[in-house]
Amino acid sequence: MATVNYVARSDRAINIDEARLEGITPILFGAAAFQQLNAGCEVGLFDLLARRPGLRKEEIGEQLGLQPRATDILLLGTTALRLTEKTGGGYRNCSALEQMFHADTWEGFKAIVAFEQYVVYEGQADYTESLRSNSNVGLRRIRGTGRDLYHRLSENPDLERTFYTYMRSWSELSNPLLIKGVDFSRHRKVIDAGGGDAVNAIALAKAYPHLEITVLEIAGTVPIARKRIAEAGLSDRVQAVVCDMFTQDFPAGHDCVLFSHQLVIWTPQENVGLLRRAYDALAPGGHVVVFNSISDNDGNGPLMAALDSVYFAALPAEGGMIYSYGQYEDWLREAGFRDISSLRCGGWTPHGIVQGIK
Repeated sequence: MATVNYVARSDRAINIDEARLEGITPILFGAAAFQQLNAGCEVGLFDLLARRPGLRKEEIGEQLGLQPRATDILLLGTTALRLTEKTGGGYRNCSALEQMFHADTWEGFKAIVAFEQYVVYEGQADYTESLRSNSNVGLRRIRGTGRDLYHRLSENPDLERTFYTYMRSWSELSNPLLIKGVDFSRHRKVIDAGGGDAVNAIALAKAYPHLEITVLEIAGTVPIARKRIAEAGLSDRVQAVVCDMFTQDFPAGHDCVLFSHQLVIWTPQENVGLLRRAYDALAPGGHVVVFNSISDNDGNGPLMAALDSVYFAALPAEGGMIYSYGQYEDWLREAGFRDISSLRCGGWTPHGIVQGIK
């Protein structure tokens, strides 16, 4: 039963339900909670415990090169947050982290943590002001003159490297859901609009040997994509071309346009405009596929969709959030598509797929 204290204040008693207040603690100290996770990644705590579970505190400090006080702070934090567990005087990773090591997804998860630490966190300090102005105020914290985060990355090589490592890792974690959820065997030539360093195109080309894929990207990203394509040995079927999607027509001759992790960035009006460009480029019967995190129509979650929207509000561009299934369906109709369908992908991320036919 919850402990209830009565605190006298101005001649009246205030009933404090400590169990309910305890639930607010991870939110109140959320920044500190993340720093415990990030520190555990950066100093190598979780990698160490994956290799040598059961190490005692003194052994952990020695292996990580940390003094006793620093070791105490780190292990107190990771254990209270249930990232690590203490059993028989030794420490081990929690089962969720262990699953990542066994599934070979740990390095990808660490890339997401690094992205939050070095790209996201500083800009999110301007979240409230971003809401008040309905603008991505946090972009001011990224050095450069480009109109959005993506056009400033080339001026910040360290951030650019962290960003594309994250995007590649996020896409590698989620692309199996795309490949499972969409039948690309019915298509011959696919546009990957805003396809980054070609991680999606490479995955699709490997899964469907008959596909030809064109990645549309900004000038600063195309060389990165072409390098990745060449390294994968897919230059004969995958190409990357410079295209400002908001001002230039999409290339003709394709029967599918994919927007992967793209429409979360822009305003509803911009998204309808991009979908119309896709519609104009496709022949009758062509498909559009939207794949990214999507929120529920009732506005209650999922939690990751709600929290990820803070980043899109504060930093990358003038608009964006984790939109709902209903919004995407409405935009596809407004752009002219028919036979619209939605699919929840499942898993620990809120990924979904919305498709339409010209």
